[in-house]
Amino acid sequence: MRLALIGVGNVGKAFIKLLAMKKNFLLLNNIELELCLVANSKGAVYSQFGIDCNNLIGELENGQLLENNIEFKKDVDVIDLIKACGIETVILATPTNKNNGEPGITYIKKFLSYGINVVTADKGPVLIDYHGLAEIAKRNKARLGIGCTTGGALPSINGGIIELAGSDVYKIEGVLNGTTNFILKEMEDKIVSYEEALKTAQLLGIAESNPTLDVEGFDTATKILILSNVIMKSNKKIEDISIQGITDITVEKIQKAKEEGKRYKLIGTAEKTGDDVNISVKLEKINFLSDFYNVEGKNKAVKYYSDTLGELTIVGGASGTIPAAASLLRDIINIYRNNNNEWY
Repeated sequence: MRLALIGVGNVGKAFIKLLAMKKNFLLLNNIELELCLVANSKGAVYSQFGIDCNNLIGELENGQLLENNIEFKKDVDVIDLIKACGIETVILATPTNKNNGEPGITYIKKFLSYGINVVTADKGPVLIDYHGLAEIAKRNKARLGIGCTTGGALPSINGGIIELAGSDVYKIEGVLNGTTNFILKEMEDKIVSYEEALKTAQLLGIAESNPTLDVEGFDTATKILILSNVIMKSNKKIEDISIQGITDITVEKIQKAKEEGKRYKLIGTAEKTGDDVNISVKLEKINFLSDFYNVEGKNKAVKYYSDTLGELTIVGGASGTIPAAASLLRDIINIYRNNNNEWY
């Protein structure tokens, strides 16, 4: 399968590195993947015979820009080039724009309309118009992989679609943001303020320098919204969600909960009520009976409630750029196996 990567930020670089790391594993498992094009906003590096991922990631990790590569062509039309190179699957690692989904949404629509599979780390397009994208994919017999958008390494999408196939999922709950989960655990264990716990998370690289999307609940809201629209077939927007973050939590509240045998978790919930789906993100005080009680540190979890297959809780999944890239690779391999009738 011939691949193209658009976006060479942290996740894009991690994906190139992962392909280099997994070269022998893929060969041993008869999975034929060839990265033939890597593009950023200024142009692309491409080769009909495949790019040497070891060399390219070596350059990028040494501080070189993609455009410094000897094979770089600037001001090319990436969409036309991908068509001309016979690319079968595009990996999209463009920055998330939750307002209009650009530039990712335009890329995805174009590629799917040409029958080219798309696997995306960019939440924006899925957030803005999942149903529209899914319809384009279906119409053109292309596949849309979105597993990376709802928890990275946590197989939340696959769990809901594959493992609960044939059942009606009427409720989804999730601890879906590792940064806030780490901060809450740090406050509980170290008896420190929210500000101190946040600073520790930033020093460790767990929280961004601007952590707003995480700590104010918007990242959790994005993920639970995508899960609701994909699994429950709702058609909600971010403005339909009641969102609470963790910025007002105090160490006193956390320690009082601890004395009660409870702890706080930031939980996203989507629940069917008649023909509607209500979605919320809020801090909840839970006890040891909750499946989320021992979801600690950077870990994440999702729980599905279904009519015929009962309850399913998925916990774990590593955090970081390599695990995020690995979730992209997971979708690619599943598409590859499906195309070759090698699911089991």
